[in-house]
Amino acid sequence: MVESAVHAVESQPAELSRTLTDPGNRKCLRCYILLILDQFGCDNTLRWTEHWRDLRAPRAIALARSLSRRGGYCDCEVILNVYRNHPASEQLPPYAGVSRRGSTRPCALGTPGASPGPVS
Repeated sequence: MVESAVHAVESQPAELSRTLTDPGNRKCLRCYILLILDQFGCDNTLRWTEHWRDLRAPRAIALARSLSRRGGYCDCEVILNVYRNHPASEQLPPYAGVSRRGSTRPCALGTPGASPGPVS
């Protein structure tokens, strides 16, 4: 009985961490980075970019290299240099999303002239 209570208490922080940092099924990299940086900030690495990639686009093995070639050497630089024309994080509607799981392309929110609609 004591072991199960200890296990339950020890597993709560891990579950909370997963819940707080989960990119969701359809959130694009740009939208995820905007939201996560607002909550946790940048540690001058691609920590959140790689977290998103590992969970949502594991086949994108060259993502970090591709982003760094465009000036994205850390998560905040991905936003500042790679996705320059992005809406402010507080303006992101809940229906922003990519067309398919595993896609590394941003959603329509940052595409000039695009009008994002509900994702089904």
